[in-house]
Amino acid sequence: MSVCKDALLKHPSIKRYFALLLLAAANTQALPSQTHTSPQRPTPLFNRWQEDWSVLANQDVPREPLDGLKYIPLAEHDPKTYLSFGADLRERFEYNDAFLFGVSPVDKSQAYVISRMEVHADLHIANTIQAFVQLQSDFAPGKQIILPVDEDRLSVEQAFLAYTSPVSSGMFKFRAGRQQIGFDLQRFVSVRNGPNVRQSYDALWADYEAKNWRYITFYSHPVQNRNIRAFDDYSSSHLTYGGFRIERKFADIAKLASYVSCFKQDHVAFPSVSGNERRDILDVRLVGKAHAFDWDLEAMGQVGHIASKDIRAWAVGTLSGYTFENVSLNPRVGLQFDMASGNHNAHGDTLGTFNPLFPNGEYLTLSGYSGYTNFIHLKPSLTLQPCQSLTALLALAAQWRETTADAVYAQPDVPVPGTAGQPGRYTGTYVQTRVDWQMAAHIHNALEAVHFNVADVIQRAGGKDSTYVGIETKIDW
Repeated sequence: MSVCKDALLKHPSIKRYFALLLLAAANTQALPSQTHTSPQRPTPLFNRWQEDWSVLANQDVPREPLDGLKYIPLAEHDPKTYLSFGADLRERFEYNDAFLFGVSPVDKSQAYVISRMEVHADLHIANTIQAFVQLQSDFAPGKQIILPVDEDRLSVEQAFLAYTSPVSSGMFKFRAGRQQIGFDLQRFVSVRNGPNVRQSYDALWADYEAKNWRYITFYSHPVQNRNIRAFDDYSSSHLTYGGFRIERKFADIAKLASYVSCFKQDHVAFPSVSGNERRDILDVRLVGKAHAFDWDLEAMGQVGHIASKDIRAWAVGTLSGYTFENVSLNPRVGLQFDMASGNHNAHGDTLGTFNPLFPNGEYLTLSGYSGYTNFIHLKPSLTLQPCQSLTALLALAAQWRETTADAVYAQPDVPVPGTAGQPGRYTGTYVQTRVDWQMAAHIHNALEAVHFNVADVIQRAGGKDSTYVGIETKIDW
């Protein structure tokens, strides 16, 4: 551990972490007191390109250091024509007892840091044209098993042109270039925020929003990380994804969304078949909130073919809860249920293994022990909020396989060796705790711990109980 510690302290990602931490702290300390009549500053968003910093044209908006780079006006009489710069830094220390539960001989206990640095430039012209460029640099000092999602020394994360214009009674938007796509809770289509290297798409995107309706169409080549040298990420026709989506809002109570899409990937290997994969997909989701109840239900069906086999796969996911309002600590009792199909006959003519597409590792846990394939997942939880800046979650989950003919899968869809076709539907139980603390306006901290008790089917394959701990700091500017 001392060798690992020395390596971490000398790594440039650690140095840049402390530099940006000091900058964020300075920004927080310099924030003037706000009155009720003062215009509000923009808040850094998950998608940084959605921010509007033209509000800084108003001299009454509270100022922070480096605001001269957040808003650079380019037209004297048009505050909507401007250039803005920004940055994000995420540092997470992780301890992982054993990826794939230690079944593979190379999967051993590790303690390391994953470091993600992003910088961007955002050009707006007359509230109609936008050019957004974002670079990322990702490292994993101390990590012995480097996966494609762990490191990307320097790459273009996003680079697109966007056009926005009112049409009839709605708003039309079009984007072309490298961008990030995420739907809803990002169960199946995400920007992959949990791991170190985010998922980008070389894509065309168009949507039209009018009143309570929104129509979206897109076509993409998902970006693959190579990390041999800088700026070597690529996309190709060997992996494509596109579709059409409709959303409908029902007052402030609920929203219904559905999309059809097509996923194509060449040279794919499943435990029972290999070849070029094509899946035609239908997804339906209902989300809403009424009084103290909230709910999110989603179902996806997949049909298609791979080699000589037909594909018939499906998945459902629900996340609901009840918040006890006007009660100390604002307790929320939640229940999560997920289920995804597996392959029932390795020698049959149909592949039933569900493909989770581009899942978000944060939806289940950050540990990566569970994949959204061939599993049944039940997780009750309790969330407490002692104050506005602090949230704590405690959850207990149980998992089974949908069919014992298929394997146990880890995130995203990696089969655990030696589990396919073995008896024992029950795969294990895990406990999850997570604490989120908004330390300051630009600094967010989080702690997550997961302990997974494996069942007999994993033990017989050589697996063991596993523990994950992640300690994270995010800084945005």
